[in-house]
Amino acid sequence: MVAHYVRDVGVGRSSRLIPTLRNKINIIQRGLGVYAPYLFLLLNNQPMKKVIVLLFIAACYLGSLSPCKACTSVLISGKITPDGRPILFKHRDAASGMQNLPLLIQGERYRYLALVNASDLGEKSAWGGHNEAGFAIINTAAYNLNGPEGIDSNGDGALMKRALEICATLEDFETLLDTLPHPRDLNSNFGVIDAKGGCAYYETGNQRYVKFDVNDSSVAPKGYLMRTNFGTTGAPTLRTGAERYAAITELMENAEKRGDINSDYLLTHISRYLKHGLTHIDLNNMMPENGDKVVMFPFRDFIPRYTSTATMLIQGVLPTEPASKMVCWTIAGYPLTTVAMPLMILPSGKLPAVLQPTDNRCSWLCNKSLELKARLFCEDMGNGHDYINLAALINRQNTGILQRILPLEQVVLTFGNEAVDKMRTKKKADKEMEKFYDWVDEFLTKEYAKLF
Repeated sequence: MVAHYVRDVGVGRSSRLIPTLRNKINIIQRGLGVYAPYLFLLLNNQPMKKVIVLLFIAACYLGSLSPCKACTSVLISGKITPDGRPILFKHRDAASGMQNLPLLIQGERYRYLALVNASDLGEKSAWGGHNEAGFAIINTAAYNLNGPEGIDSNGDGALMKRALEICATLEDFETLLDTLPHPRDLNSNFGVIDAKGGCAYYETGNQRYVKFDVNDSSVAPKGYLMRTNFGTTGAPTLRTGAERYAAITELMENAEKRGDINSDYLLTHISRYLKHGLTHIDLNNMMPENGDKVVMFPFRDFIPRYTSTATMLIQGVLPTEPASKMVCWTIAGYPLTTVAMPLMILPSGKLPAVLQPTDNRCSWLCNKSLELKARLFCEDMGNGHDYINLAALINRQNTGILQRILPLEQVVLTFGNEAVDKMRTKKKADKEMEKFYDWVDEFLTKEYAKLF
């Protein structure tokens, strides 16, 4: 079909997505143990008869639902960013395949830098990235675009790989969608930007897609849109990730008020946002005194979660800049235990060594992040992965893993921003980025050894 515009639900309307009684039942079905501390918050306004019914359903359906991919994304028009460059953000979750890494690949038409699973190293799929023509793409699975049954698809990663190989513009991507055979085997919100300033979501199912132009104020009145795991044009009874949608809505609204809609803030805060969108419980207000004892806390349906695997924030280019100046700021590993850094497509093809495949096909940095993640999720029995050792993550003595990681990240981002600025303002500045890659390899290797 031909892409067309429809009005989005918009920002500032998270109340429409906050679960009603029926949604609360679905939440309790996911596991009474996980939500036991929240039950009072969910049920205190309900008559006793309804409370009894809810608890009965919870007991009947305990553990009946399996985890699913649960990505969170934001797409921001260059019209509202401080530097005029559009932003494409994805916090990636995966039910399996926790090991992933950025990889530079020669496609049919363009070289592209993509986030890939270590298991296939980009041979079959890409889970976000950008190419040398200035085209970038990410996705979030949208379980309601092919009906209310919540059926997942298998073609999303393969489509993004193909798009990165051959697309330069939003129009190219629409042509690709138009020429796919039906049913497409797709069920995703695809976020796309290009070097011309194009910026749009495509809610794409097996039979049709709908375009949401973020540059159009009638579609995105605040200049940005968010997506989790439902499409606004899909089945209204299935809105997977509504609690994360509420969380990212609140974060973006607060960032807008403070003037923080910029790449640095969003990169360092979205994937570490520890406030629950439904219960409004903020784990920063529940810090244990120290990290001496294990303090387990329910940790499900936050933006970061056990299944989180990576983060990418892709900055587009200005109309006066070459497409080669596009930057992918990447957290290549578990976002609560590793650092972000900028990556660009260089003529040499060089990337930091700490992000390259090792003997187990995963990168050194991702391996380190998973080692630290194991300290956070130290209970393997039953639904143990739904509980986090909060004392190991953050505590009042400032010795938590995240509290040790963030100062390292600030150093990396300071030097990374300097290298990116030189790449944007100087001719033949590729060596500056290569020097940064060499420096970050040495710095992170030494600092991780000292701290952990």
